[in-house]
Amino acid sequence: MAKKSTLSDVGKRVGAALGKANKEAHIRARKVSAASKVAKEELKDISKQVEALKNQLEKTAKRLKSALK
Repeated sequence: MAKKSTLSDVGKRVGAALGKANKEAHIRARKVSAASKVAKEELKDISKQVEALKNQLEKTAKRLKSALK
């Protein structure tokens, strides 16, 4: 019986360690997911800003060309 008890104790420890590692992995995955969502939103905002600057540059170039004529 002693071996069986020891074996079940070791099994419990291994299971607890795996459960803890799995929990930590899920927590980190959630954090990465949240960070990726934030990064995606920031990228959208930056893209909008770049597009606005592009339009502004085109307008300025057009005005400059007409002014130099």
